[in-house]
Amino acid sequence: MSKDIPLEEIKKFWPKDAPDINNVQKYISKYKNDKIVIKYGGNVLIDRNVFNNFIADIYILNKLGLSIIVVHGGGPRIKRELDKKKIVSKFINGLRVTDKNIVDTVEEVLIDFNNDIVSSLKEKGSEAASFHTKKNNIIEVEPEREELGFVGIPNKINIHLIEDALSKSKIPIIAPLGLGKNNQTFNINGDTAASAIAKKLKSRRLILMTNVEGVYDDKKKLISEIKPFDIENLIKWKIVEGGMIPKIENCVDAVENGVRGVVILDGRKPHSILHEIFSDTGSGTLIRK
Repeated sequence: MSKDIPLEEIKKFWPKDAPDINNVQKYISKYKNDKIVIKYGGNVLIDRNVFNNFIADIYILNKLGLSIIVVHGGGPRIKRELDKKKIVSKFINGLRVTDKNIVDTVEEVLIDFNNDIVSSLKEKGSEAASFHTKKNNIIEVEPEREELGFVGIPNKINIHLIEDALSKSKIPIIAPLGLGKNNQTFNINGDTAASAIAKKLKSRRLILMTNVEGVYDDKKKLISEIKPFDIENLIKWKIVEGGMIPKIENCVDAVENGVRGVVILDGRKPHSILHEIFSDTGSGTLIRK
């Protein structure tokens, strides 16, 4: 739940290059009873400056009392660790084939990154709570496809643990991992995990932080807002292609199933989350009905 913070107090921690501070309280009121799920992923995971900016923005949202849930990816970090171990990955339609050897490395890397986010937020001044397969597991999965190995699709999410953390003003930090039969760990696509959690929470926003500005039209111009129906046409006309297709399909699925709006934005830009939440122009591409 958001809290009433005087403007003079907000001035003490509001960044100079963030949106107009005079509008902040208006947007706090707008989101005060809602949940915002933020997926932090893609290549933005590697750059430490981008990471520090992200931590600073999440701290600000928490300080303002907004209910924020973070789901993180780990692809580039996983690749780096697998390369170190000389383990070669195979991909089917962009999804990593995950055998027992790979899933153990994936779990290890994602939990390590999860702890990194939690401790970085603590250093900044925010309490966060880890959610992964070894601690507070909230996701039960079923195998996505046999040929993918230990890659899962969420089929049950325990949102009570998330809501309990939020009620204590903690930020849930969730790794895209889940448990299947016999407590076997499964890797989950980060966007799929974030979308499933946002749908279950009926969140006001699902924000996907990536290394692209958003969705472009046929003239390579950023689209600021788009409806699910128009997205189908962009895919049909091959304006949206490759790895953006599953991301966009996840967005549409979320919007069709209880999430008020999904935003794809450029996580490399300083304070892109603050510009999205605390300004009318937003940041990136908003997808809503």
